[in-house]
Amino acid sequence: MRPRRSRAGALIAFLALASALLLPAAAAAKFRSAANSELQRALEKIVAAPGGPPGVSVLIDRGRHMEFLGAGVAEVGSGRPPTPWERFRIASVSKGFNSYIAMKLLGETPLALETTLGETIPGVLPAAEGVKLRELLQHTSGLADYIRAPAFVEAFLADPTAYLSPTQLTGFVREAPLEFAPGSRYHYSDTDNIAAAMIEEAVAGRSYEQLLAREVFGPLKMHGSSLPRTPKLSRPFMHGYDIEPGKKPEDVSRLLNPAGAWASGGIVSIPLDLAGFARRYVPTVLRGSAGLQGAFRPGSSSPPGPGKNSAGLGIFRYRTGCGSVYGHTGSFPGYRVLLAASASGRRSVVFVANAQIVPGQGSAKVAKAITRAQARAICRALS
Repeated sequence: MRPRRSRAGALIAFLALASALLLPAAAAAKFRSAANSELQRALEKIVAAPGGPPGVSVLIDRGRHMEFLGAGVAEVGSGRPPTPWERFRIASVSKGFNSYIAMKLLGETPLALETTLGETIPGVLPAAEGVKLRELLQHTSGLADYIRAPAFVEAFLADPTAYLSPTQLTGFVREAPLEFAPGSRYHYSDTDNIAAAMIEEAVAGRSYEQLLAREVFGPLKMHGSSLPRTPKLSRPFMHGYDIEPGKKPEDVSRLLNPAGAWASGGIVSIPLDLAGFARRYVPTVLRGSAGLQGAFRPGSSSPPGPGKNSAGLGIFRYRTGCGSVYGHTGSFPGYRVLLAASASGRRSVVFVANAQIVPGQGSAKVAKAITRAQARAICRALS
């Protein structure tokens, strides 16, 4: 026998249903429509393709107005379309927040781009005491990537939901030698951003979570953003899926603890928050690295962004046929993300697919289609 629902419970259920039904209509009222655009058709082809993600969304900020485009669903079986207010795991786009905080601290604390690991967190990575913050932000440190360390893989497989502290993360490569002389080469390593955030904590005398709240989330009114320590995702959120041929999409949204990526990839946000962040992040980081020799050098984000990629200090330049934009990409089980903006930050793209379909993983055809759609979105933002 089904238990009798209370009046309060019935009201809450009704309000939740009403909100779900009204959200797409509210989005349509707030944002300009691009329903008949080539970009919209490209998104629909991506979700309809074999091996494609269940859903994809694009928020385009063109300064005077915004456009929101979506295709497919935010949650399989629900029929619920993506919206600009849904949380998702932004993956390595988190690295852009790390760089932005560093640039803010340059003017508020003794922190400098030449500050070393040995000066701020001695003994954490003994072989890397002379590595500079600048080299960490640009992935030229030579630090081994902890996510490839056998001990990390073993710990992850034993309990994907377990919390791992930043010291534990760096501990997986504590005894590893540098892979090359700092500053001599480019090599994308998640350890770089863990170490950079630990430097920022030491210099500022605050936890990284506190720095995010004080320097980013609070001032920019990013109320849908957080750096969680558990796999939980607050509703509404865009569910992320693992896609395998011949199988139903598997929901992996809450499969593993993002603390295992921390400052390198653990942030949760919403498209509207990221568009607001882009307005400050891109011009701030570009100003902070202006005049720096080798501010951009050959190097690709992971996954690669559209066009020709060059690596800066926690930011990448994407040279497309429509012009150059700056930002970061990211991928995490269940998600593929792009945040890119003009040099002024006033024109931007937030692109989210709810499956980790990237070059070398998942459908190669769909991965290329996503990159092409990202480039098309950039053209639309810059036009």
